Amino acid sequence: MSEKRSERDAAPRESAPGKTAAGPQPEEIRFFGTTWLEHDGGYALRRAALALGSLLLAVLGALLLRFGFEGLRLAAVGSLVNVLVVACFGICSALAFRRTWDRFVRRPDPEAPTAADRSSQSMMTIGFIGSLLAWFCRSLVEAPGERLHRAEYEEACARYARRRGARTGNPAARRGGTAGKRAARS
Repeated sequence: MSEKRSERDAAPRESAPGKTAAGPQPEEIRFFGTTWLEHDGGYALRRAALALGSLLLAVLGALLLRFGFEGLRLAAVGSLVNVLVVACFGICSALAFRRTWDRFVRRPDPEAPTAADRSSQSMMTIGFIGSLLAWFCRSLVEAPGERLHRAEYEEACARYARRRGARTGNPAARRGGTAGKRAARS
């Protein structure tokens, strides 16, 4: 895990103005903030709005592509070009869907080279409908990325509890009482 994430996990969490509660902080999810943690603050409404919005944008994008395809048909470019354009958008949409879905399920490796990410940006732009449909499908089940963030947060809480539990109590009592015996002699 990255250095930044471990520092954030160890940072105290604000529980009330002026007071701090110890423990890891939940990571914010786009459009949801930290409402995914307790499913409060309009979480269900946000999920419904995200599902409806992404579906609406995908339909509008498909209509836009339809107008573009009609322009190609009116220009009489030939059936081969028409087939290639449809295949290009179909393949790019499928790849964009899969890539977006994978980012909801697992975090990309920070040490991995980002050349693949840079080279696939144009594919993601062309396949924007697939990416929007991935957002739609995932928001029907949960906030996109919630399962990944929840697993990381629970792991950070467990790690914090182990560290915290190891530091409690009198250290002299755990060492066999030698320090306590010295104090009793004086």
